Amino acid sequence: MRRFGDRLELSSRAHIAKCDVPGRKKEKMKIPKSENRFDSNWSGNGTRRANEQMRREGPRAADEGTRRFAGIPVRIFVCALVLAFLPFLRIGAQSAGQWKLPDIPWAFPIRDKVQPVIDERSGPQHVPGSTKSYTQDQIDDLKNPPDWFPDEHAPMPKVVAHGAEGGVLGCASCHLASGLGHPESANLAGVSAAYIKRQLSDFKAGNRMGEAMNDMTRNLSDEDAQQASDWFAALQPKTWERVVETDRVPKTFINQHLMRMPLPGGADEPIGDRIIELPQNVARAESRDPHSGFVAYVPKGSLAKGKEFVTTGGNGKTIQCAICHGPALNGLAEVPAIAGHSPMYLFRQLYYFKDGSRHGAMGALMKGVVAQMTQDDMLAIAAYVGSLPPGNEESSSSGPAGQLSASLAAGPNDRKATK
Repeated sequence: MRRFGDRLELSSRAHIAKCDVPGRKKEKMKIPKSENRFDSNWSGNGTRRANEQMRREGPRAADEGTRRFAGIPVRIFVCALVLAFLPFLRIGAQSAGQWKLPDIPWAFPIRDKVQPVIDERSGPQHVPGSTKSYTQDQIDDLKNPPDWFPDEHAPMPKVVAHGAEGGVLGCASCHLASGLGHPESANLAGVSAAYIKRQLSDFKAGNRMGEAMNDMTRNLSDEDAQQASDWFAALQPKTWERVVETDRVPKTFINQHLMRMPLPGGADEPIGDRIIELPQNVARAESRDPHSGFVAYVPKGSLAKGKEFVTTGGNGKTIQCAICHGPALNGLAEVPAIAGHSPMYLFRQLYYFKDGSRHGAMGALMKGVVAQMTQDDMLAIAAYVGSLPPGNEESSSSGPAGQLSASLAAGPNDRKATK
């Protein structure tokens, strides 16, 4: 609070000194315009228009304006106010030149040198419910990712379907035509366009590291970034993750696409302090099937511990997630939806906030949130949040009005948790 509280106090003193000198004509204080809605001087266009209308139309307009604008912006201000009182962990931002992948293999995957053959694939490939077919080479063409169910979404912008010049790959190659993605990439379905666009800008500027997106955004145009953001924001959030508590998990390896896969033979091992996220169906995951999701195995007790952190703030370690992310953690304006997202991905983001890999304007708000979290805390929070049902963001900026969460019609699971 003191960071911007001190600035307000100094500003007030300077104004008083200027205006209250005897004999001097008092001047109206000018409020500088700011594009940062968390800045104490911020006044968005909508708020300015509402204020003008209130002055013109009197008390009735004031009442209507209050009802209209007392929702999301006020809640965002409360969020920023609460965060200002949290302990602030002073960690320097990591630049692109000094950044390196954290040494936590289960969360930050690296391709294994030995690549076992788990699924012999030749000829045209098919997925349940689709009339289309692709060869595996076509499926793995990151400039032309498969679109198994084109009738389930609006036409893709060129950058989503085919990428762009300068090494920009088709967005759907990693995030899928459903926007739901894989554990090594983000779930973008129904996330607000404003948030997605900001993250693309942060990747491009080096204010957010990791997820292979710095290279991807280097030559991404503003127009393509806006089109991709709008398109993913209009997609429907769906249940994509099944979180299972267990003591033991299948032995695994990381394939060429940075996806964790079960080793042939069916051997298992203790889970330890890890999240192990595997496809519900290996063949369908390799086909980039947007109807076949993932199972996230987590240590026993993770969900209860995570719920305590998320709903109460962990006995003073942090704050309740709902203050900023909304009551069901389905997003609030530029604060993203997180419910039902990949637990492994969520853990990585909490870690990135703490180690300085994410240091954009919005990322700064998370510094105090994660300051006192241990890796075990992050694991539990990620497990619980990933187990929650996804839904529509609370801001109209996230896509078509009335968009509802829906269950994903996935096929039978190939592998169940070992108890």
